[in-house]
Amino acid sequence: MTTTHVSEKQARQTAEAARESEWRKPSFGKELFLGRLRLDLIDPRPEIPPSPDAEDFLARLGSFLRTEVNGPQIERDARIPDEVFQGLARLGAFGMKIDREYGGLGLSNLHYCKALTLIGSVNASVAALLSAHQSIGVPQPLKIFGSAEQKKAFLPRLAAGEVSAFLLTEPDVGSDPARLGTVAEPVEGGYRLNGLKLWATNGTLATLLVVMARVPEKGITAFVVEGDSPGITVERRNAFLGLRGLENSVTRFHDVFVPEANVIGGLGKGLKIALTTLNTGRLSLPAMCVGAGKRALTIAREWSADRVQWGRPVGEHEAVATKIAFIAATTYAMESMLDLSCLIADDASNDIRIEAALVKLFASEMAWKVADELIQIRGGRGYETADSLTARGERGAEAEQILRDLRINRIFEGSTEIMHLLIAREAVDAHLSVAGDIIDPDAGLGRKARAGARAGAFYARWLPTLAVGQGQNPTGYAPFGPLAHHLRYVERASRKLARSTFYAMSRWQGRLERKQGFLGRIVDIGAELYAMAAVCVRARAEGRPEGRELADLFCQQSRLRAEALFAALWENTDRLDVKAASRVLGGRYTFLEEGVIAPEAPADQAWVAAWQRGPAEVPDVRRRVPPPD
Repeated sequence: MTTTHVSEKQARQTAEAARESEWRKPSFGKELFLGRLRLDLIDPRPEIPPSPDAEDFLARLGSFLRTEVNGPQIERDARIPDEVFQGLARLGAFGMKIDREYGGLGLSNLHYCKALTLIGSVNASVAALLSAHQSIGVPQPLKIFGSAEQKKAFLPRLAAGEVSAFLLTEPDVGSDPARLGTVAEPVEGGYRLNGLKLWATNGTLATLLVVMARVPEKGITAFVVEGDSPGITVERRNAFLGLRGLENSVTRFHDVFVPEANVIGGLGKGLKIALTTLNTGRLSLPAMCVGAGKRALTIAREWSADRVQWGRPVGEHEAVATKIAFIAATTYAMESMLDLSCLIADDASNDIRIEAALVKLFASEMAWKVADELIQIRGGRGYETADSLTARGERGAEAEQILRDLRINRIFEGSTEIMHLLIAREAVDAHLSVAGDIIDPDAGLGRKARAGARAGAFYARWLPTLAVGQGQNPTGYAPFGPLAHHLRYVERASRKLARSTFYAMSRWQGRLERKQGFLGRIVDIGAELYAMAAVCVRARAEGRPEGRELADLFCQQSRLRAEALFAALWENTDRLDVKAASRVLGGRYTFLEEGVIAPEAPADQAWVAAWQRGPAEVPDVRRRVPPPD
C-alpha cells in the first residue's frame, strides 16, 4: 500500500492549513458560540428577488418526475435508466448551479435545494446523483476557483448533461487527508497521476472528475481530469445499504496524463478548495432530509388516522401521538434551518460556514430519528418493503427505504463525529486566536507572553458580556409575540454555552481537543439553538398561526434536549467509556464474543484492502449514457 504515513501532529497541521482562517463577513453561528444572539443577522430573513425562470423550472421538473421517473423501479433494478439521465439533461438539471453564461440555469441556493427536495421525494439516488455532480463535483470548485479558460472549457459540457464526480477518499484515507497516497508527479506539460480512489459517487458515469492528489513538495492539489483518459480504470461499482441506484466506484489511475492547465486554483490548494466548496455544498444533504421528513409526515398522518386499535385511531393514543408531533415539529425545523441557511448564502452578506455545517449535522441526525419513529408508528408494515405491501393489496409506503436511504447522510460529506470536531474548531476560534500560543507546546516564552497579554485584554472585555443579556428581560424580543420567551431562552443558553466553553478551555487547555464527547455536546447545543432561532424567525416572517404552533412545539422539544446536553457536559461517562474501549481493543473482554458463529473469511483478508501502484488487473466497469437527442 502506498499511503503516506504521518504523525498526529502533521495530520492536525494539514487540516488546520486547509481551513479558512479569516472571518471577512459576520456569522450568526460564530456569534452564537461566543454568547451573542445576533438576531439582526437573520431577522428579517433576507429576501431573494422572485425568479419566474426558477419557478418554471421547478414546475417542469415536477411534471417530469411524476410522469417519467419510476422510483420503485430504480430501487428494484439498482439502476437509474438512461432515459432519466437524458430527460434531466434536457431540463437543464445538470446545470442547476452553473451560471447562465456557461449554459446553466444559475439557480439560487434556495431554488436548487427546493429542486433536490422534490427529486429526492421520488428517488433519493437521483437526488444524490445531481447533488454529488453539482455540489462537490466539477461545477462548484470551478465556479469558485476555476480560471476563465477552465470554466469555458468544462462548464458548458456539464450544463448540457455530462456527469462529474469528486475523488478524494482512498481505501486507507477518509477524513484524514494528510495521508493521501495518490500522487501527481510533474512531467513535461503537466502531471502523471497514479493512485486508487474509493467511494467516488457518480464514478462509473462521470466523464469529468475532480481528483485530489499529492504533488511532491507542493502539497495536495485539485485537478480536473477527463474521465476517459488513458490509464483510468473503473474497477468496480460499490453496492450499499441504501441509495441502490447510486453509481459509486473504485477508480484506478495508472500513469494518467493531466495537462498543467487542469490544475484548479494553484498547487497545494486542494484541501482548501474542498473545504470551501463544502461550505455551501453541505446544504444539499439537508434538502434531501427535508424531503424525507415531509414524506414521513404524510405517511404517519394518513396511516395513524386510518389504523384503528383498541377502539381508536392509533394517532389518538399518546404513545403514537408524541411520535407524530416529533416528526411534524422536526420537519418544520429542518426546513426552517435549511431555508434560512440558503437565504443568507444567496444574500452573500454573511459567512455561512458554521450555519451550513450545523444544518447538515442537525438534519442528518434528526431525519434518521424521524424515519425510525415512522417505522415504529407503522409497526410490522414499516419493516415491510413497499413492493411486498403492494403485492398483497395494501398501499406501498416506502418507510424502510426512507430509513436505508437516509442513513448515509450521517457519514456523507463529513460524518457526525467529524462535523462535531470541525464545528467545534470554528466555535473556539476566537479563543485560539488570542490564547492559542499559551497552550501550544511548541510556542516559546515570548510567544506565550504576548498571547497572555492578548488573552487578558480579550477576556476582560468579553467575559462581562456573558453575565446579563436580553434573555433576562421579560419584554425581550417582544415583536415575536408568543415565541419571544423561546428566543429569550436561546439568548440565555447562548451565554451559558460560551461560559461552558471558556471554563473547559481553562480546565483542560491543550487537552480540550481530545475531549470529543464534550465538544460534540457543545456543538449539538449550538445546533439546537440555531434551529430554535430559525423556526421563530420563519414563523414571524410567514405570519401563519400553524407555523407559530409548530415553532412553539419544536422549541419546547428542543429546549428539553438542550438542557439534557448542558447537564451531560459535566456529568457523563466519557472517561469510563474511553477506559472501557481501551480494554475492549486490548482483548480483555473477548469472552463476551463467544457463543456465536461468525462468517468465515480468509485469514489474510484485511479490514482495509491494500492497493499497489500499477495498471488495473480487472475489467473496466464504467457506464456511458448516450447524450440526449
